Amino acid sequence: MSLRLALCSSLLLLLGCGDPARAGEESEASIATLSGNAPIIIAHRGASGERPEHTLAAYALAIEQGADFIEPDLVLTRDGVLVARHENEISETTDVADRSEYADRKTVKTIDGQRYEGWFTEDFTLAELKTLRARERLPQLRAGNAKYDGQYEIPTFEEVLQLLQRHEEQSGKRVGVYPETKHPGYFAGLDMPHDEPLLTLLGRFGYAGPDDPVFIQSFEVGNLKRLHRKTTIRLVQLVAGEGGPPDDPARTYASMITAEGLQQVAAYADGLGPAKDLVIGRNILGQLDGPTGLVAAAHKAGLLVHPWTFRAENYFLPTDFKSGLDPRESGDLAGEVRAFVAAGVDGLFSDHPGQAVGAIRP
Repeated sequence: MSLRLALCSSLLLLLGCGDPARAGEESEASIATLSGNAPIIIAHRGASGERPEHTLAAYALAIEQGADFIEPDLVLTRDGVLVARHENEISETTDVADRSEYADRKTVKTIDGQRYEGWFTEDFTLAELKTLRARERLPQLRAGNAKYDGQYEIPTFEEVLQLLQRHEEQSGKRVGVYPETKHPGYFAGLDMPHDEPLLTLLGRFGYAGPDDPVFIQSFEVGNLKRLHRKTTIRLVQLVAGEGGPPDDPARTYASMITAEGLQQVAAYADGLGPAKDLVIGRNILGQLDGPTGLVAAAHKAGLLVHPWTFRAENYFLPTDFKSGLDPRESGDLAGEVRAFVAAGVDGLFSDHPGQAVGAIRP
């Protein structure tokens, strides 16, 4: 395609006119999933495109929408309780900054080499955190979510597992859980490791081995290697598009997705969780390009591939899947999901699990 034609096609898509073939959809020669089963849909922080993330309401909606797994990010309180927050710094996702009784808890910390200023879960007991209320993290893009600000508590991981248990008892369907250990090296340095409370809770609720619907994920390597020695639960190495694992400055994520690097990952993990652009890149116009070959290489190493994160807003979508010019409006998330399914991914993380489920199970 000439550059002029490509620019015209892109403009038509942005204006909502025309419907050129979607990347990855025109070919039937797609790569099969590693298991041969349909890919799983993982509700990223719950149905976080429709409710404030990491709340029981977001998880419950995701379950209702048919997600196969829900994903809680886990940090710890001062008294050692696992709670669901995207980060241990909580000023973006709670009303802590408005609470005068906690003004003196504001501080500066260095975590994984980065400086953060704010309020941190490890400086609060669970009882104190339970007095806070959740807020929408992306109110500029998700104004509809902001109307729920102030309605929900910070859930413990145990409460998340209780939610899954109640759903199974009422419906007979077992939904999986896909926890991420957030900053495990940092917390271990505080003598607050994730490992034991995480494995204990999972085991208590019947998520104990490779046949159970559970994955544990981390951007760090050492954390996963320790877990590999302690449990048979499936583990997933997260990989970002740049940089490297926080606990191994000498290693880059780019080196981890080479053939040799994938074999090394396969020695301690069962899957790879790459940023989605590592699976299908984008061209200079921001449109989806062809598959990079990562899925095939990971499958060759025996690794599942679960890319992140699939979101419906135009702001996050490739150019050829946008609908109009408003970054807050929803585009063609289903089309993007189908392109990645055609590339052979074994599952994917989505803020809008209902739409992702609908894309592959119409």
